[in-house]
Amino acid sequence: MAGPKKSPPPSSSPPSPSRSPAVSLQPSSPRKNPSKSTKILRRVRSVFRSFPIITPAACKFPGSLHTQHDHHHIHGGTRMTGTLFGYRKTRINLAIQENPRCLPVLLLGLSIPTGKLLQEMGLGLVRIAMECDKRGGKTKLVDEPIWTMYCNGKKMGYGVKREPTDDDLYVMEMLHAISMGAGVLSNAGGDSNSSSSNNNNNSDDVVDINSGAGTGTDGELTYMRAHFERVIRSKDSETYYMMNPDGNSGPELSIFFVRV
Repeated sequence: MAGPKKSPPPSSSPPSPSRSPAVSLQPSSPRKNPSKSTKILRRVRSVFRSFPIITPAACKFPGSLHTQHDHHHIHGGTRMTGTLFGYRKTRINLAIQENPRCLPVLLLGLSIPTGKLLQEMGLGLVRIAMECDKRGGKTKLVDEPIWTMYCNGKKMGYGVKREPTDDDLYVMEMLHAISMGAGVLSNAGGDSNSSSSNNNNNSDDVVDINSGAGTGTDGELTYMRAHFERVIRSKDSETYYMMNPDGNSGPELSIFFVRV
């Protein structure tokens, strides 16, 4: 009489090579709630910031005092890492991190093609305004789900906050050793080779802004990473300034978030 049949051993198939190396980004550091005195001080400072600056014609400030930038830093700002990235046929994404080794604290899909935004930045300063309506509750400004987007005064559709996909985290992992720079990832979906390039393709063939970095790929992902200065004006207004690394001019890109 034959004995009981043994079940076959479980298969040990190798992991897919399309996600190597593994994501090792760390969560952002927890932030303590400000004390009552700190909140009062912030309110007083925000009131003074709203006052116009009047300089008499006969008086001039020294050069060291006339500018608010000191060694690529804005007074009152917090340095963050910002990354613009996207494939040629997708709309661009903006990821904000405390540093390149942290998980994004903010990830937005912007309704502007990657090549179009990079082209605009190549022509001069770019100002992006993100507006949303005030609602009841205690939602943090960066947690608002959808924004009306304006680029240099022109309405450009919407920006959508979303959670990072595996492809987004993979891109962040590939760039974790880069603090500043721009280039092209030859195959962000599975090949970690990176080459510096200025591939400012402009295409009207775009996909859903809610999609991750890996949707509609054409094999080359363009990225630009820089230091951003985060300046909180109030609970309904904050700004991210992308600082120019050469220090010869002000921010090339400013992103304003405001509840109206």
